[in-house]
Amino acid sequence: MTIAEVVSGYADHLRSRDVSAHTSRAYIADVTEFFDHAAHSRAAQSTTTDAGVRTAEFGVDDIDLNDLRSWLITLDDAGAAKSTVARKIAAVKSFFAYCVNQHGLTNNPAARLRTPKKESRLPTVLKPQQAADLVSRERPAHAEAEDSDPIEAAKWVRDAAILELLYATAVRVSELTGLNRSDVDHQRSMITVLGKGNKERRVPFGKPAQSALQQWLNLRQTFASDGSGDALFLGVRGGRIGARQVRELVHKYGADDPSAPDIGPHGLRHSAATHMLDGGADLRQIQEFLGHSTMSSTQIYTHVSMQRLQETYRQAHPRA
Repeated sequence: MTIAEVVSGYADHLRSRDVSAHTSRAYIADVTEFFDHAAHSRAAQSTTTDAGVRTAEFGVDDIDLNDLRSWLITLDDAGAAKSTVARKIAAVKSFFAYCVNQHGLTNNPAARLRTPKKESRLPTVLKPQQAADLVSRERPAHAEAEDSDPIEAAKWVRDAAILELLYATAVRVSELTGLNRSDVDHQRSMITVLGKGNKERRVPFGKPAQSALQQWLNLRQTFASDGSGDALFLGVRGGRIGARQVRELVHKYGADDPSAPDIGPHGLRHSAATHMLDGGADLRQIQEFLGHSTMSSTQIYTHVSMQRLQETYRQAHPRA
């Protein structure tokens, strides 16, 4: 089988194991990138035979540890983040393990690769008042006017609902954009989201988000079209709103406060979790709220809270 055929089979394998579409795309892109690198390297090192045929052709079973290390050196030279390198290593390890199990490859050349340790950088979070100012914005006067543009007015109401729901529920941006109207339980003030690994969870939201959401639903028909389906949040052309649009609007409204750090939707997620911990929530409850599969992912917020305490101490204590 050609490399392209094996990679195609690997893509089918990932789908059969209910790997998320996002992870599957990333893994396939990483594996494809590696083989492109290997092909380029071998072509540069190949010789020409007497018959004039270049000897750069190779198969999956020709790959060795040196090919993989050469690729990682290229990534390091390009300044790739440790988290990116870690994902790429996981991708090639998974791919070659698949080849061992499904195609009789004698060994996994990626098995000896070491995953770099994650950077210890703590997430950037808003202060509670900064978060409140961002999500509870007053509707501009021109939007209240009778002759206001209905599209712009509806867009502002939609954006307000998105900001409120992001902070209220701390959902990932992909979880928010995947929401349907049927996923909202208005009576219990809860949403049902599909998280990583296609795991469903129920997340509560408060009265401010409930009010903002209802205002948006009252105007949703302004954007609705035949292709809208049951999508909760829509773009101006009627399709389901995308993650990029949501990131842009969070950055846009966040820029109104020069004292606040520039964050995206994930920054709102970090902020909500940190504020819950500061308010007395239990780590196990926050883990369930965020949809983390392991407690280690949630414990980072303990470090964030401690860092904030140290900063406050240095600013406020006379003997600091």
